[in-house]
Amino acid sequence: MQLQEVVEAEGHLIDSHVMEQIFDKVVEVNGRFEVEAFRIGRTNSDPSYLRLRVEAGDSEAMERLLAQLVGLGCALVDSGDAQLRQVERDRCAPEDFYSTTNHRTLVRLGQQWIEVQNQRMDALVVVAEGQAWCRRLRDVRAGDQVVVGMRGIRVVPESKERDRLAFAFMSNGISSERQVETAVRQTGALMQQAIQNGQRVVVVAGPVVVHTGGVTGLSAMIRDGWVHALLCGNALGVHDIEAALLGTSLGVRLADGRQEEHGHRNHMRAINAIYHAGSVKQAVESGKLRTGILYECVRAGVPYVLAGSLRDDGPLPDTITDMNEAQDAYAEQLKGAGVVLCLGSMLHSIATGNMLPSWVKIVCVDINPAVATKVSDRGTGQAVGVVTDVGLFLELLAKALPGRAEERK
Repeated sequence: MQLQEVVEAEGHLIDSHVMEQIFDKVVEVNGRFEVEAFRIGRTNSDPSYLRLRVEAGDSEAMERLLAQLVGLGCALVDSGDAQLRQVERDRCAPEDFYSTTNHRTLVRLGQQWIEVQNQRMDALVVVAEGQAWCRRLRDVRAGDQVVVGMRGIRVVPESKERDRLAFAFMSNGISSERQVETAVRQTGALMQQAIQNGQRVVVVAGPVVVHTGGVTGLSAMIRDGWVHALLCGNALGVHDIEAALLGTSLGVRLADGRQEEHGHRNHMRAINAIYHAGSVKQAVESGKLRTGILYECVRAGVPYVLAGSLRDDGPLPDTITDMNEAQDAYAEQLKGAGVVLCLGSMLHSIATGNMLPSWVKIVCVDINPAVATKVSDRGTGQAVGVVTDVGLFLELLAKALPGRAEERK
């Protein structure tokens, strides 16, 4: 006997290709669907409406199907309030907890739709005093009321395709043939729009920024007020400071690309110099550190987070070596972000994407097209890939942006 449910979806279902994805998901579980109602938006700004009866062979297939459909923006018709269950032990959720996407989510409480706060993927929804929040599994505590099952949940996917006129290269996927100048110009426009809207611009950077000569461009952007936070690993900090103090990166002279004699020890000399100063900030204040990305962050009061890893040398005294603390520090700096620039760092880019809601635009710049693809494949569908040299991109972007922040006021 076939199990049946009725779902509905509303939004830009056609030009965002959501409707065809809905139909495909039903077919993938060997289910059937019947369109009970469909109203197409009469203008490009009007939403469309779909009401669909779906069938599946058993309860497991139906639950799997509903999980897929809810993620695409469908909601069960007349499903009542979201189902809640109490957590019995810290970090131990009920087996049927609802796992969030990065899309805007609402839960039904007391017959009213309540928007979930702190939206992010791979979290639980905790409800208290008529409000709802995304919370990571490690932060769930005994006594919390969490949403379980699929009822009383509504997800609102971003209509990425509708931005194609304002942000043209978003609709083109990831390509090495895209004109870098076009990507730079449109990225600059996104940054300006975000700041005008009171949002923050956050940069996620790997050490390739230093290796490719991107320090000058990124430093100028920080100095001119275009960057509100810098997220990176210990490596970016070490090589930035090595370049500032010794003129090398991984022992290679930045001036001519030649190996410095005994240059293999320069990154350790850079770490040692900061330990002697006490911290990066103290190195700047004492005059020991006078150029570079972190120097500009200290001078401009731009917060930076250095996340440690297993392979770090030293690391720098500013580096956060506890991964949970580093992740929390990243998440704190991502609050209020409108645009995130990911520059040559696959792991940090993926980690950052996992923390962001889908309405925050991500521009992922890397010479390797696989990096942007992996960021997108891991659920960060709003990420746009620009396949080019990171140093060149930063040089062009710094020139494309207007001058100092005080001059723009």
